[in-house]
Amino acid sequence: MAASSVNGPEMSDFDTLTAALRQFRDERDWRQFHSLRNLIVSLNLEAAELLELTQWKSDAEIEALPADPRSGEALRDECADILLYLLLIADAAGIDLAAAARAKLAKNALKYPVHKARGTRAKYTELD
Repeated sequence: MAASSVNGPEMSDFDTLTAALRQFRDERDWRQFHSLRNLIVSLNLEAAELLELTQWKSDAEIEALPADPRSGEALRDECADILLYLLLIADAAGIDLAAAARAKLAKNALKYPVHKARGTRAKYTELD
């Protein structure tokens, strides 16, 4: 769903990417494989591939991944795969991702007020 403005609907970056992704998918007749369940499974498989980039590496090696041409490309590719599947999931479920993210951020702000959460990793149920 596109955000609207005074001058009418605007296309967000998510909308533009989703349209390009739909076209890519439809040109290949892959929609038949893209049930919501299959998309969610695929997103998790891609997330595991992202995680695999960190396997057996120290924190310093992981922090250096973006600067290395080969590792940086793999990191970008896996992040892109995750985003693309997330866009397909949102599209299939009718979710406006930008609006959902803003709403979730507002919920998290209530759960984690700055005066209680600043500098701590405690879960909101553990904050005093």
